[in-house]
Amino acid sequence: MKVQVIEKKKGRINRTTGEVIKGNLRVCAYARVSTEKEEQLNSYNSQLKYYEEKIKSNNEWQYVGIYADEGITGTLDYKRDGFMKMMQDATDNKFDMIITKSISRFGRNTVDTLKYVRLLKEKGIAIYFEEERINTLEISGEIMLTVLSTMAQQESKNISSHVKLGLQMKQKRGELIGYNGCLGYVYDKGTKQITVNYEEAEIVRYIFERYCQGVGCTTIAKELTNMKYKTPTGKKKWHESTIRGILKNEKYKGDVLQGKTYTTDPITHRRVVNMGEENKYYIQEHHDPIISERMFNQAQEILQKRGGVRGSGRRKGNFSRKYPFSSRLYCGFCGSLLTRRNWHSGTKNSIAVWHCMEFVKHGKEKCPYCKAMKERIIEEAFTESYKLLCNNNKELIQTFLNEMGDIIQEKSNESSIKRLEEEKQILKEKIDKLIDLNLNGTISLEALQEKKAKLQNKKSTK
Repeated sequence: MKVQVIEKKKGRINRTTGEVIKGNLRVCAYARVSTEKEEQLNSYNSQLKYYEEKIKSNNEWQYVGIYADEGITGTLDYKRDGFMKMMQDATDNKFDMIITKSISRFGRNTVDTLKYVRLLKEKGIAIYFEEERINTLEISGEIMLTVLSTMAQQESKNISSHVKLGLQMKQKRGELIGYNGCLGYVYDKGTKQITVNYEEAEIVRYIFERYCQGVGCTTIAKELTNMKYKTPTGKKKWHESTIRGILKNEKYKGDVLQGKTYTTDPITHRRVVNMGEENKYYIQEHHDPIISERMFNQAQEILQKRGGVRGSGRRKGNFSRKYPFSSRLYCGFCGSLLTRRNWHSGTKNSIAVWHCMEFVKHGKEKCPYCKAMKERIIEEAFTESYKLLCNNNKELIQTFLNEMGDIIQEKSNESSIKRLEEEKQILKEKIDKLIDLNLNGTISLEALQEKKAKLQNKKSTK
């Protein structure tokens, strides 16, 4: 028996034809900096210049280009446009080798780093990490890469931990961290202070006053849309969720709650609502309020009442005023509330019906005898019942209406007095602030007198 050794071909092999690829090695570079600080951007520009000169100075290399990401984290690959463009070009066989400074520049997520290295390796494309001196096409390359990638990922976690600790220390000192802006306030990045935007503050007061008067979030949203006020994001149409978010925001009574959300993992950067897993920091009297604490607390009580209590992650005992029959219709078989639904929604045959909530959530086995009732039939039945009641009990109805009228008038007067007192207090605070600004030299005496006269005039009309 005779064995003949067919020696391997020298050079790069074309995986399609099996022929040796002639010509220079097509080389590109990848550069990245993770922050937009000036010193990092200088490093970024230096990297671009360095790799261009390095590749062009090698006679055996052909310069293809440089892929780069500026001010982007290395833990999330899909956020790096330059990186993803490079991977697409690799799929299209536009280069043979990638040069990059280090594993941490290529990526700090071990799983993703190895995934892309193996993907490129299958296509015969090498990655050369300069600091570690690793070529991924060599036998020992992937072993070393796995170890060093894990170290890079751990380094990313350590940095995240240190940053998190620093932010917590600032929050303990009462500094405002991660402020994204809110309607009614202006944020000064230099002083990190928020001040009242008086024009937008009127919208905020309108929302709280209307809600405390019993108007629902959906109705308030429609009113603001019709009044052509812009939303906090500058859009024309208001939504119920936007109103609800404003009503829950403690900043409008002058306080700040920090730590409402937290990052679960420094690699995925996923943020979730803080349910007690991390510390929260509540700062009282942090800035000037737009509405009183009494009105804010009143709004929270109404929100809690309408939102109901939560059990097993689901809302029960929900109180709503979105529709005329909301929270007023009950199933005759199981006793649960009826919920409004739309059959054939989005079509010309759309029909509003009311259905047992237990049936909707858990199926027929929970309420086997329930059937959906058309809203039109319920409205007609209510109208007929009301007519019968009025015809047969006129004296009772009149007595009821008289008593309700007295109660509504009494509450309305009380509410108006409280609202006027709050408005006067706010105007007084504005006058005091103007005096402080004059004493600090921020505004002139003439401007103080002019603005003070306007506020005094407004106050006297209340």
